[in-house]
Amino acid sequence: MSEQPSFPIPATARGDETTGRYIVTFRDDAVREGLDLLSDQAGITGLANATDFPESALDLSQLEASGGAVFPTLGVAVVSLEEGAFSSILTSAGEDSAILAIEPERTFYAIGDGLSVDYLRGYRDAVNNLYDKATTTEVAAIGAQECFSDDIESTWGLKATKVMNSVLTGNGMKVAVLDTGMDLLHPDFVGRSIVSKSFVPGEDVQDGNGHGTHCIGTACGFKDLNGRRYGIAYESTIYVGKVLSNAGSGASGWILAAMEWAIVNGCQVISMSLGNETPTPSTAYETVGRRALENGCLIVAAAGNNGPTGRVGQPANSPSIMAVAAVDKCLQVATFSATSGGSLGAKVNIAAPGVEVYSSVPVNIGRYAAFNGTSMATPHVAGLAALYAQWTGKRGSQLWQLLTSRAVALPLPNARVGSGLLQAP
Repeated sequence: MSEQPSFPIPATARGDETTGRYIVTFRDDAVREGLDLLSDQAGITGLANATDFPESALDLSQLEASGGAVFPTLGVAVVSLEEGAFSSILTSAGEDSAILAIEPERTFYAIGDGLSVDYLRGYRDAVNNLYDKATTTEVAAIGAQECFSDDIESTWGLKATKVMNSVLTGNGMKVAVLDTGMDLLHPDFVGRSIVSKSFVPGEDVQDGNGHGTHCIGTACGFKDLNGRRYGIAYESTIYVGKVLSNAGSGASGWILAAMEWAIVNGCQVISMSLGNETPTPSTAYETVGRRALENGCLIVAAAGNNGPTGRVGQPANSPSIMAVAAVDKCLQVATFSATSGGSLGAKVNIAAPGVEVYSSVPVNIGRYAAFNGTSMATPHVAGLAALYAQWTGKRGSQLWQLLTSRAVALPLPNARVGSGLLQAP
């Protein structure tokens, strides 16, 4: 096995890292009234507005300068609140208030496998040995399954999901991948339609981490230098939203800004291989997920890599955001893949390949690499969702129902793999 390139050490996903700002969620069609309430009770005025910028691509320096921002399509705002103002708003907010919820702005992370810093170095022996030992008992209990492998034609994940049997390409579809950005100079994407925007203050879209380029490769890439296919929706338009820094972390406000941008631009699918370990669903992300579905956009997110006992974290634990689990080459659930939680919506919805997944990475760190994680499973689902959207014309909630109905049930607990392994149309 060749030595893997050295990547930046990913930040460790935690559940309680906050920025000091707050996410304010407004009731449906009450953004104006909610802003008036913020002004009256907290003296907050002059929030940066996403609609004031081209394609609703809010410059996050505006958020920093103004102390907050409002995203009208999502119906949320990011604000800085003094303790007294916070108490005043809560006191005045009753059942008929324009404000649905106020919650701390949290930090999110490129999902690491929780085993060691070797996560972003692909399938090094130390990780594989740990994974093999941890899954031996579970695999034996379930019984032998069909196993897949990479070959000169394609990656194992494309075989397992039957992408190689599909004639669909994702043509006409817009897929947004919100992550650490993309290597815009990667030769495998020459000639592709790519729209990009960084929502990370002080950093451009260029991926200095590797995680984002890898996820984009699986969802929207095509073939490597030797002709091996590794990507799914290879004729889709790629919307690159950099919401995580080169160190692999980002504020909720950055993510919300990119979600507003993607929805306003008509993306049918948003892929988010990011999260934290907060077990309680976020009112803001659930509301945004629902409003995205109403706008014809399906959001898929990594369930989390804190398994087998850890539960699905934010934002995937929102009922209106599809939580994706990871399976290995023999269709066994990856030990690191999170388990469904007890909160409403905090359950795994579907599964996809997430172990030893080969895809693109920035050229300066190797061009290609194999990673493990629910982060790798999520873009499989995003790419497949684009194929289904192209094939059927279904969007939003109808597309969600179609995907779960077309998943193949696995002889595994629903709490680990949801409806099962998604298959290509």
